[in-house]
Amino acid sequence: MRLLVTGREGQVVTALKEIGPAAGHEIVALGRPDLDLADAASVAAAVERVRPDAVISAAAYTAVDKAETEPDVALAVNATGPGALAAAAARLGIPVVHLSTDYVFDGTKPTPYVETDPVGPRSVYGSTKLEGERAVLAAQPRSAVLRTAWVYAPFGANFVRTMLRLSETMDVVRVVADQRGTPTSAHDIAAAVVAVAGNLVARADDAALAGVFHMTGAGEATWADFAEAVFAGAARRGGKAPRVERITTAEFPRPAPRPANSRLDCGKLARTHGVTLPDWRVSLDAVLDRLLA
Repeated sequence: MRLLVTGREGQVVTALKEIGPAAGHEIVALGRPDLDLADAASVAAAVERVRPDAVISAAAYTAVDKAETEPDVALAVNATGPGALAAAAARLGIPVVHLSTDYVFDGTKPTPYVETDPVGPRSVYGSTKLEGERAVLAAQPRSAVLRTAWVYAPFGANFVRTMLRLSETMDVVRVVADQRGTPTSAHDIAAAVVAVAGNLVARADDAALAGVFHMTGAGEATWADFAEAVFAGAARRGGKAPRVERITTAEFPRPAPRPANSRLDCGKLARTHGVTLPDWRVSLDAVLDRLLA
């Protein structure tokens, strides 16, 4: 397939550029000025020029706290832009895979969220990502919206790399222990995105392939659990392993509220697309192998 991907530097985009060609796919990753999500004409021209088999809407405004003071910018990148992208794809009959987030939920449910649970974002970031989901599906019904969470990779800004950096100078690291979710590898996301796009292209008349799906690694953890796994893995590779001090969300206040429960039930994706992501601990080992080789 020829896949048009929005963005150039993000974790998932970088992972797609790594795994796509190896699997025989052409990845055309475009960002500003070639594709500017704030400019509908730029978006339409890019889709028309590339003429891909599918569009991967991966670019997003992900500065969760900063979004609280830049709601217009976040809305343009997370909602208006993806809507224009989906509209341009629809005009050419091209399916869209759009990445979204667990932040569309308020995090108060005691069990993993399913796709039919009521949404209730508590932050500007979550609200604009929810608007993006709706804009994409309204403009191109042949779209799959994939909600994911806690993304990490051997590159980019993410929790794993932050913990490894802190471990170099700290003997104790304070980490929140009352938020629960599933760490998800960007490479696992990329592989799943390609599989979903392939299904949409190959089975264009199958309406069940479109809609909203949850897509995270298998298993669950708190941020403190995640940190301990990173440090344990680092220690096995000759690195430092600081002690994790478990704290509450209230002890680490942030401008934008975080969901206490980010766990997503991914059964629908497995049943419909035949896609299941590996356990997060297995994928974490692969990332640590690259970072600490």
